[in-house]
Amino acid sequence: MNPIIIKRRLGCSGPHRISTSDGKEYVVPHPEFVLVGRNIVVIEDEHDVLDVLDPIHIVAIRSEPKKRPAGK
Repeated sequence: MNPIIIKRRLGCSGPHRISTSDGKEYVVPHPEFVLVGRNIVVIEDEHDVLDVLDPIHIVAIRSEPKKRPAGK
């Protein structure tokens, strides 16, 4: 996928789910958790673990429903 398209999709409020060509999925809770360069996409998860992806292997970016506070 083109890095410009990735930046546009992930620039709006999250969360988002990124799917790759090998079938893996990565959750991006907020745009601050992702860095998109010309040839690299870096995603940080809730445990401060970084996943480094090649944009060519990103096949889908889907918006996820926002989590609602419990009891409301």
